[in-house]
Amino acid sequence: MNPLTEPATRTRQPLLDDAVIALRAPTQVWSRETGDAGAGAIDGIYHGDVRHVRDLELTCDESEIEWISVAPDGPSRVVFTAVLRGLDDDTPDPKVRLLRERVVTPGKVSEIWTLRSARDEPVSATLRLRAGAEFASLHDVKGGAPEAAVSDVHGTDATASARSQTASFILEAAGGVVETSGSDIRAAWSIALPARGEGTVSWRMVLDDTTLVVRGAARPTRVDTNAAIAAAQGGDPRLGRWLEVALGDLDALRLTLPDETGDAFYAAGAPWFFTLFGRDSLWAARLALPLDVGMAASTLRVLARLQGDRDEPDSAQEPGKILHELRATTLEQPGEGIALPPLYYGTVDATALWVCLLADARRAGMPEAEVAALVPALRAALRWLVDHGDNDGDGFIDYLDRTGHGLANQGWKDSGDSIQWRDGRLAEGPIALCEVQGYAYEAALAGAEILEGLEGDDEEAGRLRTWAADLRERFAASYWVDTPEGRYPAVALDRHKQPVDTLTSNIGHLLGTGILDADDEAHVARLLLDPSLSSGFGIRTMSTGATGYWPLSYHGGSVWTHDTAIAAHGMLRAGLRAEAEQVVAGLLAAAEAFSYRVPELHSGDPVTETSRPAPYPAACRPQAWSAAAAVVALTALQGR
Repeated sequence: MNPLTEPATRTRQPLLDDAVIALRAPTQVWSRETGDAGAGAIDGIYHGDVRHVRDLELTCDESEIEWISVAPDGPSRVVFTAVLRGLDDDTPDPKVRLLRERVVTPGKVSEIWTLRSARDEPVSATLRLRAGAEFASLHDVKGGAPEAAVSDVHGTDATASARSQTASFILEAAGGVVETSGSDIRAAWSIALPARGEGTVSWRMVLDDTTLVVRGAARPTRVDTNAAIAAAQGGDPRLGRWLEVALGDLDALRLTLPDETGDAFYAAGAPWFFTLFGRDSLWAARLALPLDVGMAASTLRVLARLQGDRDEPDSAQEPGKILHELRATTLEQPGEGIALPPLYYGTVDATALWVCLLADARRAGMPEAEVAALVPALRAALRWLVDHGDNDGDGFIDYLDRTGHGLANQGWKDSGDSIQWRDGRLAEGPIALCEVQGYAYEAALAGAEILEGLEGDDEEAGRLRTWAADLRERFAASYWVDTPEGRYPAVALDRHKQPVDTLTSNIGHLLGTGILDADDEAHVARLLLDPSLSSGFGIRTMSTGATGYWPLSYHGGSVWTHDTAIAAHGMLRAGLRAEAEQVVAGLLAAAEAFSYRVPELHSGDPVTETSRPAPYPAACRPQAWSAAAAVVALTALQGR
């Protein structure tokens, strides 16, 4: 074989856009529209960071199963419907139907199969289930190279079990006959229906993983979904539908730490991020704050418990720093040279965002005693901003991976090519992102207000205000650029202290932080609404005028719902309500296009060219901060 003509073997991340999901964190099931799993690379039953079951198949001995519909009912229940024409009579109308109802709860997956006949004579059928155990790492599934780790499969009567070294599941097939073969578990049920009769069979799977570092939230959500939908009545009817889906997804994404089950937080999203993320969990709680102050408070407490308390270069931990990601094991991304320890602090923005959320939650009604209990964590976070956030002494908060196997980019746009010049060159670190300076400015002033108000610490409050004022002055002098696309804040400063001149959505995060004056905020808002950034379905991550722009680039031209919502959130805080309403109009158009479960990101294709943006096929859905964007839309459109 000629090596020059032989195609290289490459692994690819699974595509997600055409799969059906049912979830209740930390458990999720991905399948085809038939309910079967295995044909798609993402398919299977997951619990935590392990795919316990790869294949799931329902068959009938007496008939082909012809699937005709799939009907999600909230995030955790899906009903698949089929006809069994092999059991039918000779009339045109289908007379025998099969309903497959799937329900997911934390650590459990169950299905009820209902066979219904409209025939005037009895019908008999044998229904069979095949479940293929796997126990592959979620990270390997994402990398496109899953490896099975089954150590034992056995069954007796109507029960079977499978296990790996740390994970296991039990399949209970009530009324069925179970047998095993290799890694497959098979169950069969015989159903005899009388004329015009109905019969049901069911199975349940209970999943466990001894290494799990998160648990499903046991307490019900505090959000009154009906009240939120009612508040949206009288306006755009799409808003109520989006809120219903989004708030259901947020409820299903709630997690807790195993030893602190009273404090919930939002998992970042499905399928890859069923865990605690500093930035994502904070932004989701912040965007949803108008409906749930309690979630903001509990998220703050969870992150405070894991706040950095020492210098540890391998994990990027520093005193006072808020973590980036919590995992059960080292997270490796094959082919990318990334290996993140289970507790990883490589984020430049989560610490300032933690302070900002604390201040917002206090203003929204978080009890003063709960705020006071977090003051030690607040002081530590503020010390990190002032003493550790600036790696090279230029007066700006920046980041640089010093290990060689951490994240190269540590803002929310964390892909390797996300920070680039207008001509396409990649910026060199340390990198000081523009929006991080806005977060830091806001955090310093917010922290000063809390310390002064709760503890009477005028001295520290004064130092923080002076530090913030100096940062604002330096920002005005260093970040603004003039290019053929106009005047705007650069996305970042690079290692040479040069402003990286690409026009990006990052500037939207500056709005409402106070680091810009009112005229500049209005100017930035106009830029965000210009067709070079606004697709009509949201704000593009990168302007169409940049060399690196591509509508399906992860961070270089796509639209991220939460990113667009943050811009609208900032416009509202800056008093730019009309501009915020224009941004929300794009969000509603995207929500409608994606049946109100807006994915992590979608293409930057303009509304002038398409009635529906192309899905980014590997985008997560649901995603917590995308769902929380619906609350921003509600806030923007209330009281019109």
